[in-house]
Amino acid sequence: MTESTVADGGAVPRRGVRSRLLTANTFWIALVLLALVTVFSVLAPNAFPTVFNFQRLAIETAVLLVLAVGMTFVIITGGIDLSVGSVLIFAGMVSAKTMNALSDGGSAINAGWGVIIAGLVAAVLGGAVWGFVNGFLIAHAKVPPLIVTLGSFGAALGAASLLNNGSDIRTVPTTLKRALGSGTSFGGIPNLVITAAVITAIAAWLLHTTRFGRYTFAVGSNPEAARRAGIGVTGHLMKVYLLTGLLAGAAGFMSLAYYSTTGIAAHATDNLNAIAAVVMGGTSLFGGVGTMLGTVIGVFIPAVLKKGFNITHVQDYWQMIAVGAVLVAAVWFDQQRRRARNRL
Repeated sequence: MTESTVADGGAVPRRGVRSRLLTANTFWIALVLLALVTVFSVLAPNAFPTVFNFQRLAIETAVLLVLAVGMTFVIITGGIDLSVGSVLIFAGMVSAKTMNALSDGGSAINAGWGVIIAGLVAAVLGGAVWGFVNGFLIAHAKVPPLIVTLGSFGAALGAASLLNNGSDIRTVPTTLKRALGSGTSFGGIPNLVITAAVITAIAAWLLHTTRFGRYTFAVGSNPEAARRAGIGVTGHLMKVYLLTGLLAGAAGFMSLAYYSTTGIAAHATDNLNAIAAVVMGGTSLFGGVGTMLGTVIGVFIPAVLKKGFNITHVQDYWQMIAVGAVLVAAVWFDQQRRRARNRL
């Protein structure tokens, strides 16, 4: 099934029209990010435009980027996932418990790569379980995504707390911390950033060049038309939410490596931050429109605002106002773009 065939059935706009709209939108988003970087570079020339600062920005956004990548697929289908932050915590907890259980004395501090790989598998599988549950309830039981993922948001966090009686686990393998958490490669590029970049590149390929990606856009644009065109909408939604859970599990493992703790109380707003980044990056909350490059830019906009305000000693309250204003502006722009698309 080609994209143009689906489009003729009303599921997505013509490829050329959608491509032009997405290109223009990504350009403006990139221009906003460039403007922010320029302003803060002028205001703090000795602190903001430095290699160290940009390296810290990349590291601090790596975990959120992986969450936002999964969220991009979900929002393009016209859905939402409020559970990714809690799933991240659950996956990190399952990973830490697994590595400790496989280590002598119940502590994974000195664990080798065999135990670490087992922890990675546990984290990804832990995320996949919640992704499957979300997908099943949304696609098969027809429960609204907002309600399902709001429920799993609390359930996953509760399950993570039950696994260790509400306490964090800090016995993370030193090898993992040194290799992934703080390690560098290729001229000093942090391994955490490289990992996030590789995941994002694979996701971009999946979204923009494969049948899976075309079906994702089709389902988000018009699920009924996509169904009539021969797309298994129910099965595809299952796959999308499963993928989002897998990526949340991978993000949980990355967070564990970087922070050296499961951080039960540290990811309370990750779900909202991921949604905000995706929307600011140009992905439509109404479904059917979005790019992975836009999501990357969207992740960095609030990160640059926060870092720039901190360096220029602006109060945290203004940071919240600025990020909120950018988010509202992004949604407004999305509505204008949607009206323009409908007129074509």
